[in-house]
Amino acid sequence: MKSTAVRLSALYIILFALCAAFLVFYVTALSERLLDQQTRESLQTEVSDIERAYNRGGMTTLMRVMERRASQPGANLYVIASPVGEIFAGNVASVQPGVFDKEGWTMPPFRYERFTDNGDTRPHLAIAYIFKLDNGLRILVGRDLGEPAKFRLLVRKALMVALAIMGGGALIIWFAIGRNALKRIDRVSAASRKIIAGDLSQRLPVSGSGDEFDRLSENLNEMLCRIEKLNEGLRQVSDNIAHDLKTPLTRLRNKAADALSGSDETSRRTALEGIIAESDQLIRTFNALLMISRVESGSIAAELTDLDVSAVASDAVELYEPVAEDAGLALESRIAPGLSVRGNRELIGQAIANLIDNAVKYADGTDKRLIRLTLDRRGGEIAIAVADNGPGIPAEKREDVVKRFVRLDASRSKPGTGLGLSLVSAVMDLHGGRLELSATDEASTDFPGLTVTMVFPPSA
Repeated sequence: MKSTAVRLSALYIILFALCAAFLVFYVTALSERLLDQQTRESLQTEVSDIERAYNRGGMTTLMRVMERRASQPGANLYVIASPVGEIFAGNVASVQPGVFDKEGWTMPPFRYERFTDNGDTRPHLAIAYIFKLDNGLRILVGRDLGEPAKFRLLVRKALMVALAIMGGGALIIWFAIGRNALKRIDRVSAASRKIIAGDLSQRLPVSGSGDEFDRLSENLNEMLCRIEKLNEGLRQVSDNIAHDLKTPLTRLRNKAADALSGSDETSRRTALEGIIAESDQLIRTFNALLMISRVESGSIAAELTDLDVSAVASDAVELYEPVAEDAGLALESRIAPGLSVRGNRELIGQAIANLIDNAVKYADGTDKRLIRLTLDRRGGEIAIAVADNGPGIPAEKREDVVKRFVRLDASRSKPGTGLGLSLVSAVMDLHGGRLELSATDEASTDFPGLTVTMVFPPSA
């Protein structure tokens, strides 16, 4: 009884029982009123017929009519009695004393005896209408209540049986459905305990029925995936910061020591310039981390607007053409005009810039060092792809390179922080899209190249 499901089910059963009991008594009372009304209307019709027969032919006709009606199967009660209650004629042996004392309907019902009782002491009840003739005789026209009482009892029993069947069915359904619901809740609780214990890889069970339990479990599983991803990112950041920032901090300290020990102005100035450069690199690293955190936390989700992504891509190509030219690269672009997405212009521009910047660093084709940016529509989706003809990334490592500080260049010979693709991935998550990595040329083994594609969902 401590579970909400059991308490709600018990409350439902109690309310159902009260409503069903009210229905039984209401229908029974309604049936009794209907039977009583029909009985009174029938007797009133009988009384009217007998009065007309008396008015038409006197006592002779009255006796004949009452005798004929009394002899029919299932006949009503017909009695002719004196003013003091002495029965002169009729199909009743005796009636309860005092019945003939007043005219009109007999209320409450009275007892009477039949001619066929033969010692049967069971009481018979009836209601009747009594009227007086002009000669002082009393006429009683009544109806035995045995059949209506049997009918009322039958209705009541039928309703009670129906109530019992419905109650039993409700209990069975409650037990079956409630038990199933409680089992699912127990499974959810078991998975929750494992998650609380620290196992974020656990997921709440989904039965596949699509009911509210499944919808709740799916939403919570998405939340758990998000939490697990953030925790994993936080753990990686902690590990990678200790590894990747230790080297520049060490260089920074060494340059500061060189500046202090420098014997002339030129060496000190050179050391200070190196310190400034290392500091700028550290600032860029922390700015990138802050930007990723802002994106992943969704704090700038409200800044999404409808924007011309074709113009954003064109601006990025125009910005990086001189950089690519200085690096001896050819930067080509095929941008479909007029394409728009709902997003943040600053973040999308930064993501495209990161992809082009990475391509500039790693495009090492022997014959022609090439970078190509394409923007087009794929079905309902919009895709921005940046391809190069560099060494590429092995398929088994493509999921790792989007993690923070992960760099395939173990020697750190190339500039960078290992946060570029992490930011792009976070931007695509914020926009409800996805980031795809593939080889530019699958047939090439020496320089397969890398194509990074930002796929945006269809605009609403």
